[in-house]
Amino acid sequence: MTFSADLGLTYPELILAGGAMLLLVWGAFQPRANTAVGYAAMAVLAAAAVAAAFTPFGRGFAGGFISDAAATFAKVAIYVASAVAIPLGQNWFARRGVRNFEFPVLILIAALGMGMMASAGDLISLYIGVELHSLALYVLAAMKRDDAKASEAGLKYFVLGSLSSGLLLYGASLIYGFAGSTIFSDIAVAVQEGAGTGVLFGMVFLICGLAFKVSAAPFHMWTPDVYEGAPTPIVAFFAAAPKLAAMVVFARALSEGFTGAVEQWQQVLIAIALISVAVGAFAGLAQKNLKRLWAYSSIANIGYAVLGLAAGDAQGVQAMLVFMVLYMIDVTGFFACLAALSREGRPMETFDDVAGLFRERPGIAMAMTVFSLSALGLPPFSGFWAKYYVFKAAIDSGFVLAAVAAFVGSVVAAYYYLRLFKVMWFDPAPGRTDAPAGEARVVALSLALFSFPVVLVAMTYLDPLAAAAAAALRLP
Repeated sequence: MTFSADLGLTYPELILAGGAMLLLVWGAFQPRANTAVGYAAMAVLAAAAVAAAFTPFGRGFAGGFISDAAATFAKVAIYVASAVAIPLGQNWFARRGVRNFEFPVLILIAALGMGMMASAGDLISLYIGVELHSLALYVLAAMKRDDAKASEAGLKYFVLGSLSSGLLLYGASLIYGFAGSTIFSDIAVAVQEGAGTGVLFGMVFLICGLAFKVSAAPFHMWTPDVYEGAPTPIVAFFAAAPKLAAMVVFARALSEGFTGAVEQWQQVLIAIALISVAVGAFAGLAQKNLKRLWAYSSIANIGYAVLGLAAGDAQGVQAMLVFMVLYMIDVTGFFACLAALSREGRPMETFDDVAGLFRERPGIAMAMTVFSLSALGLPPFSGFWAKYYVFKAAIDSGFVLAAVAAFVGSVVAAYYYLRLFKVMWFDPAPGRTDAPAGEARVVALSLALFSFPVVLVAMTYLDPLAAAAAAALRLP
């Protein structure tokens, strides 16, 4: 392809990069234009989503950048989730007297990196995408500069993120050294021709580095502290779009680069999946802080997504994509509920804080109940369909015991979801809550309606789109 044709594959990224630079200059010279910058950033993300939907398919920049159905599926979902995060965060900061135009700009930069990850065709573009979005997330975690917990969260995230980057780079260097190329298709050829155990060792390090990005156990150590310390709307962003981007690049790297080593990476993924489910289920039982609780819930749910990917075929990738989109909706909605709630100006983040919430704020309590039951996997909520796809893919691939073990973990996790339900509906309230924030309430109630009943209609569109995205990857 010519250079102009290559650029034609990157229209979403060009829109995001150009929009971020323009808004950064605008915000620097007009520091009071916070709200306008936020709305403009949402418009940029909408334009990028439309561009992603209509970008032609192809491979550019010597195979380092891929535009296909999988990239399109991921980018549209990522940009929509990023756009939802902007009003949640900007208004949350404004109510606390913090006005920073950098917030929506950082969201754009993170979305740019996530889009790069979804289209990565080689180890170099993969690393650039991972680091670009990670650097923005480190700053976002510490965005509330006068809060010691937020600063601690940002520092922990940065230090442990540097460790994962080192694992990622070491794995990439091993792969390049033994395969002689960074392009996924060339690596696949080298693996099939017997490139040696060095490539497999590199693959394991690559998996470990990416497992950190999705907070899969045993690489989850940053997740509870960062979730607890970071501002609630930023956690809503952390828990959604970046996880989908990392799972898509996970699937692309393994399916396109290591098709000749499926049995090897399946074993690693099954181990990671089951450890994640166990850690998320049992560690969550001891939590009293809701943000830490949902951090462990996210670890368990990533385990289910990895289990779908471990199936090693197109059905497994489809299950993973369906799961991640539906999970993004639940986790964003739950943290939108927390962002909406406060008592005397203090955020409500513990079980004791939300006691008796149904009597005070029945709408928010109903929404939190829906998201909890959906994350549990109770029919007919969206989480049920997500887990149904994953378990079916695992069983059809012969991993019956792994699916049973993951199901047992889901049953264990039911305790803390049902405990939250009991506390909100039946315990006495410790005091009156403040009026919920308007934008957070709208997001929470809208997403709760999606979890049920809108999901029943949405699945008729989501299923074929996920199937087409999965078919674009090189798996049987």
